[in-house]
Amino acid sequence: MMAGSVLLDVRNLKKSYPVQKGFLKRVVGYVRAVDDVSFQVNQGETLGLVGESGCGKTTVARCILRAVEPSAGQTFFRVDDKMIDITKADKRELRIVRQNCQMIFQDPYSSLNPRKRVRDIIGEPLFVNGVALGKALDERVAQLMHAVGLPSEYMIRYPHAFSGGQRQRIGIARALALNPKLIICDEPVSALDVSVQAQMLNLLKDLQDEFGLTYIFISHDLGVVRHVSDRVAVMYLGRLVEIASSRELFRRPLHPYSQALLAAAPKPHPKYRGEIKVLEGEVTNPPVGVKGCLFRDRCPSCCDSCAEEYPPLRNVGSEAEPHLVACHLADQPDPVEEEIEE
Repeated sequence: MMAGSVLLDVRNLKKSYPVQKGFLKRVVGYVRAVDDVSFQVNQGETLGLVGESGCGKTTVARCILRAVEPSAGQTFFRVDDKMIDITKADKRELRIVRQNCQMIFQDPYSSLNPRKRVRDIIGEPLFVNGVALGKALDERVAQLMHAVGLPSEYMIRYPHAFSGGQRQRIGIARALALNPKLIICDEPVSALDVSVQAQMLNLLKDLQDEFGLTYIFISHDLGVVRHVSDRVAVMYLGRLVEIASSRELFRRPLHPYSQALLAAAPKPHPKYRGEIKVLEGEVTNPPVGVKGCLFRDRCPSCCDSCAEEYPPLRNVGSEAEPHLVACHLADQPDPVEEEIEE
């Protein structure tokens, strides 16, 4: 990537939670939620972050915003051609970063304060940051509601008067209030009906084109990720195992976990007659500092090297279209299937 186009640069991000035991709550170990995660996000693109529940996707998002403090690593965010280290930012710099980086939450019901009107929910970022007050605030809220497809007359209502899809539109309007550059979408459509999901995805795409937004789209729905993402990063047990363009990853997954993940997704096509690859064993939380590949106990084609050292992310694609994969056997891929012609 060209350095000037990089909006977010995450380097060796780690987050571990202590395990306490006994009456005195002594720390007896650590749970590794995020372990040595590194990636970059370009201005204007959508990076999909996928993986099964509990792999650390949401923790990565919260560490980026410093909603939780990372255990190690660095996160750089570009503001006016200056890269700010979020992990070491003071209150002033962190305030600037959070004005330019917002989040859309998974649950449209619990993410809105039931005691506040829509005007106050959407206008709170404007009021707190001193951007608009009084009539100017009402006008800005009306503009935001119009942008997400809600009548401005609804601003005097409370969240309980809206459906799930309408509530998520309110959450999107709140995220847009300060004209951010980056929006982290934490499974924004997983709690919605399928018909409403399509509306939300089209809305997010239209807003991206209109305001020049950059998305990190977190989801476990591979069909949704394939539809919205320019690049896709696959996580397993707190680590990134593969990063590639959306078309390349879905056409030719190289990591065995990515292959199994894509094979498990139903494909509504009459020509598809693939077989699901069932992974043996269960997902575990290995102790911090364990050697070797974390997927080796479930991998059907592991080798001796898999038990000795963890394979680093390496580029097995071209320089123009990188395809990063953390697997010792990535040079001998076993793709799930050939891409089905539409």
